Amino acid sequence: MSDCSERKIIHVDMDCFYAAIEQRENPELMGKPIAVGGDGRRGVLCTASYEAREFGCRSAMPGFKALELCPQLIIVPVRFDLYQQASAKVRAIFGRFTELIEPLSLDEAYLDVSHWQSDAGAIAREIRAEIYEETQLTASAGIAPNKLIAKIASDWQKPNGQHQISLEEIPEFMEYLPVAKLWGVGKKMQQKLSSEGIETCGEMQGVEKIEMAKRYGKWGIQLYDLCRGIDDREVQTSRIRKSISKEITFGEDVNRVQDLFPDLGQMLDSVKESHQQHYRDRVIKSAVVKLKFADFTQTTIERATERPSIELARELLLEGWRRGGQKSVRLLGVGLKLADPEPESQSHLELGMG
Repeated sequence: MSDCSERKIIHVDMDCFYAAIEQRENPELMGKPIAVGGDGRRGVLCTASYEAREFGCRSAMPGFKALELCPQLIIVPVRFDLYQQASAKVRAIFGRFTELIEPLSLDEAYLDVSHWQSDAGAIAREIRAEIYEETQLTASAGIAPNKLIAKIASDWQKPNGQHQISLEEIPEFMEYLPVAKLWGVGKKMQQKLSSEGIETCGEMQGVEKIEMAKRYGKWGIQLYDLCRGIDDREVQTSRIRKSISKEITFGEDVNRVQDLFPDLGQMLDSVKESHQQHYRDRVIKSAVVKLKFADFTQTTIERATERPSIELARELLLEGWRRGGQKSVRLLGVGLKLADPEPESQSHLELGMG
């Protein structure tokens, strides 16, 4: 498990996803209160546009109730195929930035971008900009050292905004945060906590750990950590990790290739250390250096090796720099590609044949 203080987690949440897609597909619906749901009055809303939310319409509300609140509400039928297509495009954009993606639904996901040396807020802005450019849909994002706070923060600047919480800001951020914002605290738990005089995380922090366990069992021990902003959960993906990489976007373009050597060495050491700590059972099959130039063209150079060295990394860097026309560099990346893990069934078969 990686050190939480080193993690850069982004929670991306699309804004009124289904409703926004329907407004995009039918410009006449733009700016109007609309909802997506089945069977009109008799159905239940899947989502409502921001215009409809101003009247109190929300997801899971019966259609007839929504129409009572907003008589001019336009309810359009659900088109999951369309939403899945848009979701796939958004997911593809995520994949340009990281392999560590944990989808929560069609319209939200956690991304672990710890391998980037750039500020995670800048990465989130780039992701949101690419989503809008390619889908004409807006997204909001929360950026934090863990999943708990990233998800809470993504709701802070909605719609079409983002909010970043650093490790140092966590104590102050949590102190006045309503306990209802904590993962797993539903209405019943919220009412129970409220009856005991606990409305904020700061108030919960005043309860001793043993007392939390007595009152709420194992869940109380989890709450003891959560109310302090402590969350060790890693971004879970079912995909086998294919590579380990680090990237940095420079504040100013770098003109001389030799000025890239110090960062190159640091990043190579970092990815090799990550391999030893987390993937030492996986064989390294190649080393990769990536360059993006001032004109936004880019090149990637890869060389087969099981033992990547700084000498090899510099060779790849120089080759890429020459290939790119020796232009100024705005982004440098270093990576190791990993061989696929040996299937257990194959290992067992070979042992049996011995």
